[in-house]
Amino acid sequence: FYSQILFGYVSLSMMDLSIDDMYFGCNEAMAKKVMEEYFPKEMKNNPFKDGWNVAKSFAKTKYENRKNKALTKDQVQAIYVYTQQPPNVYDPFNAAVRGDAAKYSKAFPYHALHFWLTSAIQILNAKKRCRTTYRRTKTVYTGKENTEMRFGYFASSSKATDLISFGTVTCFHIKTCYGAYIKNYSKQGDEKEVLIPPYEKFKIKKIAKESYGDLKESLSRTGVFLRAVMGPEA
Repeated sequence: FYSQILFGYVSLSMMDLSIDDMYFGCNEAMAKKVMEEYFPKEMKNNPFKDGWNVAKSFAKTKYENRKNKALTKDQVQAIYVYTQQPPNVYDPFNAAVRGDAAKYSKAFPYHALHFWLTSAIQILNAKKRCRTTYRRTKTVYTGKENTEMRFGYFASSSKATDLISFGTVTCFHIKTCYGAYIKNYSKQGDEKEVLIPPYEKFKIKKIAKESYGDLKESLSRTGVFLRAVMGPEA
């Protein structure tokens, strides 16, 4: 599965089973395939169907007021679907992104959401602006300093340092250059979210234990790591 889980600890890794497509070189072809094939098929299944329908009216307002005019309505709605609960699309979607690489061309159930989220992130951070963000969790993550890792899914992080409701067990201090600031399009705008794509690669710079018991992992981006580069098979 995504990171090795041993005795309640999650070991950070390169996430070899992750669906990490950036769609470079096939963006237009994939956009057409999503609209004509994947989206109609995936709208027959929950939780995506319910999530998409619930988000429709809210996303319309976000789209009409968007600052970045390059974003399409579907991309704006995809961000809203990802960040809203209920219905919870986030958990099953990211579980599939983490571990369904073998099913990508035949049975992956979230092609539309994956494509629209990925392309939205690329538009919102087209200049590869680097940001310092934080990701708090309720899980103990382990890794080795000076080794590389990926989250391997769409990882939520924040410009805010005090979102302790997300956990106080491990806090990631991250430098991301591929993540996008989605505050203006998220259901949870107050979280100041920066969404990190599955393909961004990091180096673990430092692991420290804080005085109050938290583990703090400092990550510095090192580029991207891709397996899928041209979208699923036709």
